[in-house]
Amino acid sequence: MNTPRAGIVLVISAPSGTGKTTLVKRLLEEFPNIGYSLSCTTRPPREGEIDGQDYTFLSKEDFEARRDTGYFAEWAEVYGNYYGSPLPPTREMLAQGRDVLFEIDVQGAAQLHLTIPEALCIFILPPSLPTLAHRLHTRGKDSEEIIAKRLASARRELQEAHWYTHWIINDDLDTAYAELRATYMAATLAPRLCPQRVHRLLNETTGEK
Repeated sequence: MNTPRAGIVLVISAPSGTGKTTLVKRLLEEFPNIGYSLSCTTRPPREGEIDGQDYTFLSKEDFEARRDTGYFAEWAEVYGNYYGSPLPPTREMLAQGRDVLFEIDVQGAAQLHLTIPEALCIFILPPSLPTLAHRLHTRGKDSEEIIAKRLASARRELQEAHWYTHWIINDDLDTAYAELRATYMAATLAPRLCPQRVHRLLNETTGEK
């Protein structure tokens, strides 16, 4: 019988338009033991987004009040809106032996990297900046002004990619997902997550005389 292991924290970041959300959804569908850290935000919901499913949508005042009480594991201001990851649900899932996934930007990831240094931090890279620009234009969600800001932000985010533990290039979605899946599965095999496993084996009797 397998010995239960401790949960891990998985942090995934990427410039907007890189395909991070699609990759994360596939990972969560395949591995139900991964608990998703549902972020809070003060930005208005986009078409089709559901409160409590895509984000927890808060007023600026409510967000700031929670932030000031230490409610968030990390928080950041992006494009004039607040984003934050609640700490209590994360602690609860880890205590239950579940893995916890954070889909956050580089500002939030940097905070988590300092507070949870053992976290698995993955940065999803676009194959090129022209490809990223094309993806942002063809998805039709943002104005030209917002796209220009996202591309400028992508350059800044790429400059922070050096401290992430793993890089995955999303040129082909299936290949990128296979790499993400393999990276996650390898991380769950770390000895620190179940240090008693070898001790238990050494204390077993073989039945030999």
